[in-house]
Amino acid sequence: MGADDPPAHLTEQNRWGGWIMRRLDDGWCAAVDRVTMRCTIYAMRPTVCRGFEVGDTDCIDERAKHGLGP
Repeated sequence: MGADDPPAHLTEQNRWGGWIMRRLDDGWCAAVDRVTMRCTIYAMRPTVCRGFEVGDTDCIDERAKHGLGP
């Protein structure tokens, strides 16, 4: 694993053989702390997650899709 890779227990292999963040049964990312709504691996945050800056349009849109406030 590279320096930017998340811990193995938070990933899974998809049906095409790629490695992705593991999702819980309800679709939530396994790395999100639901009390604080923060990434539990922020220091090793994957590149794809860095694209979602807190408060930017993409973040707000995704939160809205899940019934969460801005």
